[in-house]
Formats: sequence, structure tokens, C-alpha cells
Amino acid sequence: MSLFESDKSAERTPVSLITGFLGSGKTTLLNRLLRHDAMKDSAVVINEYGEVSLDHLLVERVDGEVAVLASGCICCTIRSDLEETLRALLVRRDRGEVPPFRRILVETTGLADPAPIAQLLLNNPLVSHFLWLDTVVTTVDAVNAARQLDRQYEAVKQIALADRLLITKRDLVKDTDTLDLRLRRLNPGARIESVVHGEVDPAQLFGAALIDPEKKTADIERWLNEQAFADFAKAAHERGHHHDGGHAHHEHHSHDASILSFMIAFDDPLDWMAVSRWLAHLRATRGEDLLRVKGILNLRDEATPVAVHGVHHVFHPPVALAKWPNADRRSRIVFITRGITRHEVLDLWQGVHAGA
Repeated sequence: MSLFESDKSAERTPVSLITGFLGSGKTTLLNRLLRHDAMKDSAVVINEYGEVSLDHLLVERVDGEVAVLASGCICCTIRSDLEETLRALLVRRDRGEVPPFRRILVETTGLADPAPIAQLLLNNPLVSHFLWLDTVVTTVDAVNAARQLDRQYEAVKQIALADRLLITKRDLVKDTDTLDLRLRRLNPGARIESVVHGEVDPAQLFGAALIDPEKKTADIERWLNEQAFADFAKAAHERGHHHDGGHAHHEHHSHDASILSFMIAFDDPLDWMAVSRWLAHLRATRGEDLLRVKGILNLRDEATPVAVHGVHHVFHPPVALAKWPNADRRSRIVFITRGITRHEVLDLWQGVHAGA
């Protein structure tokens, strides 16, 4: 019998975050998304109606905080606390006070750190029992991104935590190869897309979580995007840069120079108590620098894979998946950190494993 609960994500409502620095095109993206037929059964959480300029989409105010848009989407503002807003939305849906919705989009402010929202969805029992973190989407302004990344750690973090990176205003810049490389250094596993006037297919934008929302099954390959980490490490090596765990170092001293992205794989089944102590030590001593961790574990005495997912010191309770999708039984863990190297993480594992 498994020590872990089975994953219930498919039974919960997916939540996607739309973040990005000031002026990077979040509002334009949101407006375009809400015009798609595929997004009609969505709820949208924003800070203020005026900031997002949704007035032309508003049809009916249900009350002071909730509106029904022309597309059929539900839109509400954060009046106090995001947890309270999300819970109220779910209650109103259950009572039939608002039209039903199958997904929630949360737009952050331009200076917002997306980590606390991700943590809320990962491990707040009042919310995570009903909702799950699907996708973190970050818009990136091709014109101003380099300056913002140099000066604002928030901009760096928004990119490091993302599952999808949407480059806007690319047509205004002659050469974006340097920006593309910089984004790939920060977050090799994120998919990079270019968008013009916010136009993007929702099917390509969302659904980055471990559980495929349509098939209701785990898609480990897509979630970890292991190949992207391998490709980046190979490219960095061929360019002749010194790198640690697939992360090339910058010549300049910018905020993103300390961001490291790497994957660690283990061929043999692992002992859960050793893994638990290892991750607990990282969270306790370097939690602020542990930006995002995603992993699939092959554990002794467990017939199916166990998934772990964390942001800083907050982790989702590990869950057992229904089955292995293929013959690959390796444990694989992706780390995105600030200043924690692959060697440090492995050295800590060796110390914990030796004492197991």
C-alpha cells in the first residue's frame, strides 16, 4: 500500500497565473484570450477593472466585485486577499450565483512576485483542495527586457518561475537572439513563444501542469521538459562557456547572473526518508533561493511514480501517480535556484544518503 495519496488534480479546477513586468503586454494578452471561444468557461481575477481596461467586454455586474463579460467569462477583482477571493468564487459557482467555469486566470500586477500565489495553490489546504496550479505565463517586453532584468529582480523571478514565456514587441527589435539566450539561461524548461498584439492559441498557452487536463493523465515528459535542459547544457558546452548544471555565467553583474537551472537524475530507486531529509534541509537552509523544484521519483516499495513540486520553502504534498507512462523509471528533479549550484545540491544528497 502506498504511503502517498493519489493525485487528485484532474478533479480540481486549474488556475493559471499571467504575470510579467510593467508594460510587457499582460492586459493585451488577457483581452485577446477572453475573445476566444475556448475561454468562455473561464473566471478571471484581476486587481482593478480600470487597470485591465475590460470595460468594452463588460456586460453585467453581478455585484460590486463580479462581472459577466460579453464572452461569457466571469471577472472579479481582488478586494482584499487572493485566498478569500478564490474561495468566494468557488462558493458562488457551487450556489449557482455565477455561471459555471472550468478554469481560473489570475493576472498579477507588473511588480508582483508570483511565488506567493504559486505557494497558495501548492499547499494552502483551504485552496489547494479545490484548485491546482496549471501554468505560470510570463510576458516579456522585447524592447525593455534587458534593462528590466539588469535592474529588477522581480522581472528575473517572473521569468525563472514561468512555464510559458511570451515575447511581445519583438517586431520593434532588430535582433532578439541575445534576449532569447538570456531567457533560456534563466529557465531552460519554459516554452518560448512570440506574440503579436496578444494573439495566441489558448491550447498552446495553458495545460503545462503535470496532469493533462483533457486526458486526465500525467504527462511527465512535458512537465519536466528534460530534453530542453539537456539541449541547453549541450549548447552551453559547445559555446565554450563555463557552466554549472547547464547554466552559463554572464560577463556582466546583473540580477540574473546568479540564477541556475539544472536537472538531476538517479538511475536506482530512492529511499523516501533520505529524499525527504534532503529536500527538507534545502528548504530550511536555502528556501529563499530555491525558486522552483519539480520532480518525478522512483521510490523503493512504491509501484508508481511520486511527484514533488515546490516554490521556495513551500511544497505540494507528494502524490502518487496512477502509472509510469513508459519504460523510463529514472528519478528526475528539475531545480531553478538563486546561487545554489548543482554540485552543492548533489553534495548535500551524498551526505544525507550516506547517513540514511
